[in-house]
Amino acid sequence: MSNVYDVLNERGYIAQITDEDAVRKLLSEERITFYIGFDPTADSLHVGHFVALMVMAHMQRAGHKPIALLGGGTAMVGDPSGKTDMRRMMTVKTIEHNAGCFKTQMSKLVDFSEGKAEIVNNGDWLLGLNYIEFLRDIGAHFSVNRMLAAECFKQRLEKGLTFLEFNYMLMQGYDFYYLFKNKDCRMQLGGDDQWSNILGGIDLVRKKEQAEVYGMTFKLLTTSEGKKMGKTEKGAVWLDPAKTSPFDFYQYWRNTADPDVINCMKLLTFVPMDEVNEYAKLRDVQINEAKKRLAYEVTAIVHGTDEAEKCAEQARALFEAGGRSDDMPSTRLSDDERANGIGILDLMLKAGLIPSKGEGRRLVVQGGVYLNDTPVSDPALMISGDTLTDGELIIRKGKKVFHRII
Repeated sequence: MSNVYDVLNERGYIAQITDEDAVRKLLSEERITFYIGFDPTADSLHVGHFVALMVMAHMQRAGHKPIALLGGGTAMVGDPSGKTDMRRMMTVKTIEHNAGCFKTQMSKLVDFSEGKAEIVNNGDWLLGLNYIEFLRDIGAHFSVNRMLAAECFKQRLEKGLTFLEFNYMLMQGYDFYYLFKNKDCRMQLGGDDQWSNILGGIDLVRKKEQAEVYGMTFKLLTTSEGKKMGKTEKGAVWLDPAKTSPFDFYQYWRNTADPDVINCMKLLTFVPMDEVNEYAKLRDVQINEAKKRLAYEVTAIVHGTDEAEKCAEQARALFEAGGRSDDMPSTRLSDDERANGIGILDLMLKAGLIPSKGEGRRLVVQGGVYLNDTPVSDPALMISGDTLTDGELIIRKGKKVFHRII
């Protein structure tokens, strides 16, 4: 069995670990079951989840068994980690729908066939708990003083932490305890913002079962400046093609900032490290080759190789050959808009090219908007059916964002 710890360490995933020597030995000598939690707060996973999925895939390839724990129970409360406000409440029906969407997307990276991995929902054991028994059996093992010192609660204390959210650490700790007892799960993995919750679960298993279990966190996906990746003017970058088109997804990675390309290639692709190290030697305009490889590999993982090939060809036609592509994102004018016209700012807003008219007006004034390669100077410009050439019009925002109006 290969030692996946060394793989994860070399590629830069690991942030914190409870006992490095013990974990490395365990992962090299035994086939263990581990779990990572996902709160089903939307009907699609997004780029922020991608590192977790890659860790699961690396672990499974090394012979270990992943459990994807969907927080059907904990999502009824909401994790306060990294949040300044309380999360909205969700219904059981919504949570179940979102969980089903997650499984489809996870299956692109993780093999859920018999015995190789499984998905569980903590609502199955949390929602039926007797609260008084839970407090006596589990709550007695948690120190309020230690909980208040945890990083996940600190920023919420300033604005007000509800008792509902205060229970989250107990519930996540109970998840680890339950999975250890029922599925021999010996390790919990998660983003680095989950460190306090993971330690709580390890401590609970130790106190209740006198057993050693382990925890490891991986780095959050951030830029070299420490900002979280995965946001655009249109919002989050989703794995669902209905929410973020494959081309927009490809372009997001193609436009990765130079200092971030190699880190993303390590964390988000299976490109061998010797190749990654060769890409790391590229400088200036040559770094674009690394960006193309990154965009292709990530898109192929999420949307398949055929879609990745299409996106790469479309990008080449638009940005390198100076042409157009039938596959570029498109917006169709309504009958009323064709007849009576629509303002350029309203059209860009409709196409998802800008978050607000104010931002669109700024772009136009600064010369950042083009119609068929002609710069737009008037924010009040009207577009109608008569404006289209052969039934279409290409809007370009800056140098890299193209959109076809039909």
